Amino acid sequence: MVRETRRERASDESGSDEHLTQAAQLRVVSGEFYPDWEAVYRDNVDRMYRLMYAKVGNRPDAEDLTAEVFLAALRPLRVSASVPEVRAYLLATARTVLAGYWRRTLGREVTTLTDEDVLEAVPAQAETPSPAAGLAAAILEQLPEPYRRILQLRFLDSCSVREAAAALGVSVTYAKVLQHRALRRAAQLLEVKP
Repeated sequence: MVRETRRERASDESGSDEHLTQAAQLRVVSGEFYPDWEAVYRDNVDRMYRLMYAKVGNRPDAEDLTAEVFLAALRPLRVSASVPEVRAYLLATARTVLAGYWRRTLGREVTTLTDEDVLEAVPAQAETPSPAAGLAAAILEQLPEPYRRILQLRFLDSCSVREAAAALGVSVTYAKVLQHRALRRAAQLLEVKP
């Protein structure tokens, strides 16, 4: 069985590689390209972080998720892709990473990311309290003390899991379990709210 490549077929059909070269150069997107991975990261990290912060509402998780987006995109993303292609791929990767985050924390996917989300993400200079702060405080008051404390440490005080575990006097593994249970209970309370 002999496999014929596209280049060989194009050479046979047009008599030269010129036809194939012209077809390969046709692109709908702009001609801007990143010179290397460092440029991809520098140009997109702030936008991805602000997007993740707007979706999860706390710094530690937003930083972790931003890093996860770039790690997930590192291998399959080509540096030779144009700037719009890179941004579209990073946004698609962010959707997947965010879906995994919500699946792990709440037990279900809660993901809607659009291009408008990227444009309307939290400004880099200010982190203003959201109008949902009152609702969050009300839900926290309804949680048992260990659940309330772990959520306060992790999300309001921006502690890492290790720091929260030390403050509670428990192992890191138990702190993760406690946080998971607290988030599930908070989600249940949120669904009951009118």
